[in-house]
Amino acid sequence: MDTLLAPTGAALCDTPQEPDDLGQRMAGLIAPLATGEGFISTALPDVQVVAMQCSQPRTPLIYDPSLIVIAQGRKIGYLEDRVIHYGAGNYLIQALPLPFECETLVSPDQPLLGVSIGIDRLVLDELVRTMQARRMTPPARSPVPMAAVPMSASMGNAVLRLLECLHDPLCCEALGPGRVREVLFEALRGPQSDALWQLLQDAGKYSRIADALAYLHRHYAEPVSVERLADEVNMSASHFHHHFKRTTQLAPMQYLKRLRLLKARVLLGQRIHNVNLTAAAVGYQSPSQFSRDYKRYFGNSPANERPG
Repeated sequence: MDTLLAPTGAALCDTPQEPDDLGQRMAGLIAPLATGEGFISTALPDVQVVAMQCSQPRTPLIYDPSLIVIAQGRKIGYLEDRVIHYGAGNYLIQALPLPFECETLVSPDQPLLGVSIGIDRLVLDELVRTMQARRMTPPARSPVPMAAVPMSASMGNAVLRLLECLHDPLCCEALGPGRVREVLFEALRGPQSDALWQLLQDAGKYSRIADALAYLHRHYAEPVSVERLADEVNMSASHFHHHFKRTTQLAPMQYLKRLRLLKARVLLGQRIHNVNLTAAAVGYQSPSQFSRDYKRYFGNSPANERPG
């Protein structure tokens, strides 16, 4: 298995950073918006605040492509052989929706508080076209799809302005999309910019794998083959399989299985279906195979996941 390494010279930050006044100011703006647990919607469609009152053990999950800033508390991500710490002082960029495991650490008097900003490839494309017009060139490094990087002063100020905007409905309506663009602009100039620039290189293998992942997320409940995915992104099956695994650390069908199981866990938690109907809803032909795979991945049977 190929190991996902930080590119030479990149200021990636897989070790914790010390919290500072910036984190405290962000936490003060996030706390009034944290009306529940987990990812909470805001007045801006691509922005969610994140809140957790208690520490959470290591558990499998998947994020949509996003930039995540933790202002208080910290998280530890586990992506194959990498350990990624992110808390106050840095931010996480997940350029591709990769299944990973995550642990949340909070103190009794300080809940985890953060903000998640969706990565919109159309917005990135507009920004990159402007940057290229100014003769700014994309980084030459190989992209790392998921990494924590240090929070620069300009990025921190952009996030603060976005958070301030969330408290003013008129500001959200008039300026909110621009505040999101400002954060993504700073990310395109930051140490994890290579992963974002490469999303937009239509002829590049990284961009094609991103397209294949988007296809899987739309069609995960349908019969899917490696050949079908390769056709969707105009690659041979062998080259697609190689580059998919190199980028995600998983073979295509391994990724699909994890995606289906993660989707199933959400359905079970929402009590939408029983176990058999949940299995069918995420694309499993055999409920018994679904139950075996689910228990192997999560350490618990699907029947025990349904609350009440």
